[in-house]
Formats: sequence, structure tokens, C-alpha cells
Amino acid sequence: MSRPYLNRAELVRVALFLLAAAAVLLLPRLISDFRAQQFAYVGIYLIALLGLNVLTGFTGQISLGHGAFMAIGGYTTAILISNSDPALKLGSHVFSNDMKDLWTIPIAGLIAGLAGFLFGFPALRLTGLYLALATFAIAVATPAVIKKFETFTGGGGGIQLFGVEGLTATPKTDPITFEQTEGVTVLGREITTFNDWLYYLSWAIAIVMFGVAWALLRGRMGRAFRAVRDSELAAASSGVNLARYKTLAFGISAFYAGVAGSLLAIATTFVNPDTFPITLSIFLLVGVVVGGLGSLWPLVIGAIFIQFLPLWAQQLNGPLPNSFGPLGVPDFKAPGAPAVVYGVILILVMLAFPGGAGGLVRRVQSLATRGYDRVR
Repeated sequence: MSRPYLNRAELVRVALFLLAAAAVLLLPRLISDFRAQQFAYVGIYLIALLGLNVLTGFTGQISLGHGAFMAIGGYTTAILISNSDPALKLGSHVFSNDMKDLWTIPIAGLIAGLAGFLFGFPALRLTGLYLALATFAIAVATPAVIKKFETFTGGGGGIQLFGVEGLTATPKTDPITFEQTEGVTVLGREITTFNDWLYYLSWAIAIVMFGVAWALLRGRMGRAFRAVRDSELAAASSGVNLARYKTLAFGISAFYAGVAGSLLAIATTFVNPDTFPITLSIFLLVGVVVGGLGSLWPLVIGAIFIQFLPLWAQQLNGPLPNSFGPLGVPDFKAPGAPAVVYGVILILVMLAFPGGAGGLVRRVQSLATRGYDRVR
């Protein structure tokens, strides 16, 4: 039986969540247009991490293929809003040109969620590393499948969305002044740049989906997910339908990934197989681990990590000398050095915080509670 009321601790969390949401929505007034674009991607990754954590952190099913579900969502949006293109046979030849990007977001989520739900049935026979390898196979096969169905996906060339009528805030610029010619009003503010609009769109959806995930996981469904994660035998003995909840977790997780993929397609205004590479699935799992398995709001740290750490690694690669001392190592300007820096930082973070940001928060809360009890 689910808990219908909030206790005092949960009321405090809700108040903090509302305060954080207000701060997030006001942030574009304080940052540049370029930073707004970067933080928009953080919101997109947060949505994907929320879904992946439902599957991996709360249900215990490891997935290395969520980039494929993001690709399903991204291509769904791209196909639905693309203009007529005789070369690709897209647009008005197949779908209506009146489809707006905002309408395609839930559709993309539902299609990806259905794909994840269906994949959950054969995945019932797999656990642990075997399940991880099966999901990774999906991520590996997705680019080849996209290229195979060139009529709908555009093959390796992809689908161009820049300037299409289906985008709510079409990134068009005046050819003389190079200023934005179309705007959108949000919270009484006229948004004249595509990046600000993208920020508001991604974070508004991220906040809503965060609240939905929290509501689902605090009730009966969340307890069933955690029971499956902790012990499938004990969960089945307690009356938990393993097949139902494991496939449901896959469906919910893929739905979140589909929504994130749809937003990523809108953000990049272009999709092709390279938009959703194999490494995307790995980065998503890294973000969940850094944020903390079985946590929700610390996943923001994971989203920031996977968005900004590669950029920081590239910046760190630039000004460093080619060698240290007479040994002549290491060469930080060699090809692939940013990836090495990324890996080293990730190892150091995991050594310092093995439970991720969520584990650190729980440890601080435990120490604070222990100190409070001693004072009393």
C-alpha cells in the first residue's frame, strides 16, 4: 500500500526541490547564451540519467544500451518534424509538415518506452554482466540499423532540422543584422535566442520528470523495484511479480531516454548515427555511478560531470607542456590525451567517492544525525 501523505522530512525535500526549480528557471538571466546552451544539455542528460537510474540504481539491471533508446527518441522527433526532402523521402511524403517539435517529445518517449518494454521480455532470462552485454549489443547495432533504413532515417547523412517550420523557436537569423528573428515568451520574458529557449524547454521537462520519478519511486512501485534489486528470490517470495516489474522498469527507463533523445535532436537540429554514438551509453552509465546509484537529485552532479568533464579535459590538454623533466613523459598534447585525462579524473573521483555524489550526501547526513544525537 502506497503512502498517501508526506512526512516532515519529505516536506523539507519538496520545499528544497521547489526552491532549486525556481533557481534553475531564473539562471538564464545570470549567464551567457553559450552557457545556457551548455546547461541545457545538462538538463537533457539529467532526464536520461533519471531513467537509467530507475533501471540500474533501483532495479539492479545494468544497461549499456541506453544510447540506442535515445536514438529511437531522437529519430522519432526528427522524422516527424522534418520538411519534405525528395532525396530522403521524408517530410510531407510520409508525415504531416504541421507536426511541431513539442508534440513529438511525448511520442518519442512512448515509442522508445515501448521498445524498452519489449526488450525487457527477452532480458528476463539475463542478469548481471550477461544483461549488460545484451544491452551493449543494442548500442553497437543501432548505428548499422539506422544506416540500413535510409528511406526514413537518411542513412549516414542523417536528417537536417535547422530552419524547419516544426521547431517552436526556429533558429533563424536576419541575414543583415544576424539577430534572432523569431522569439518565444516564457514566464513573461521574451526569449530571442534559441539557446535560452532550449534551456527552458529541457529543464522544464527535466523538473517535471524528476517529480514523476520521485512520486513513482516513493510508493509501492519503488519498493518493488528495490526488492528486486536487493534479492530477486526474496522479492518473489514476498509476492513481487518479477517479470512485471523488471519489464516495467525497462519501459520507464527507455521512455525517459526517448524524451532525452528527442530533446537532443531538437538541440542539435540535426541527427545522424554519430549523434548517438556507442560511447553515449557508456557515458550515461558513468553519470549514474558518479551521481549515485539509487539516488535522484544527486544525478544532477552526474549530468554536469558527463557534460563538462570532456570539455575540461580538452582545456587541460592545451596549455600543459609536452613533457615533464628529462624522462620526457607524459605527453599531454598527444592524440587521445583528453581521453586519458578523462579516465584518470574518473578513477580519482571513484576512489574518493565510491558511492558517488549520492553516497557522499548520505554519509554527510549520517554524520550530521549522529552529531545531533550526541548533542541531545
